[in-house]
Amino acid sequence: MVSKKLEKAINEQVNAEFWSAYLYLSMSAHFANEGLMGFANWFQVQFQEEQDHAQKFMNYLIAKGNKVELKPIEKVDTSWESLLKAFEDTLAHEKVVTGLINNLVSIARSENDYASENMLQWFVNEQVEEEETAQGMIDSLKLIGTNGFGIYTMDKELAQRTYTSISTSATGE
Repeated sequence: MVSKKLEKAINEQVNAEFWSAYLYLSMSAHFANEGLMGFANWFQVQFQEEQDHAQKFMNYLIAKGNKVELKPIEKVDTSWESLLKAFEDTLAHEKVVTGLINNLVSIARSENDYASENMLQWFVNEQVEEEETAQGMIDSLKLIGTNGFGIYTMDKELAQRTYTSISTSATGE
């Protein structure tokens, strides 16, 4: 079993991952309503990834003999003034998630819980990728500005993104 302190923190992370999924689903719906189906697709894939992240944490707690406690999901925004604002919000949110993951690692380390620290390393690496991707989208949108053809082209590129399921097992296999 993991300690009660780490169990509580992981359960909070499960909630944060589902909130992230809900946020990205809202972004997907917003951009679908705007006719930007590629951007909607990009956020739809993010939604699916975040659900997998929550499931991975849940499966870890179960495998360790701990209890999963699902909590209500807080409200998310439902509209964004621009693509750039949505991706700036995405980056800011991913930085918060990185802090939450780092806190989990700190708890595991303070308790000499090497198994949990090892499992959390996957999420540490994932957060580097999440922040880098969001920053790349921001950089691209800043270059494009209000150029309709640039937005059109980026939308078509993002429509090609497909979902690749991660392993949600407790061992990562």
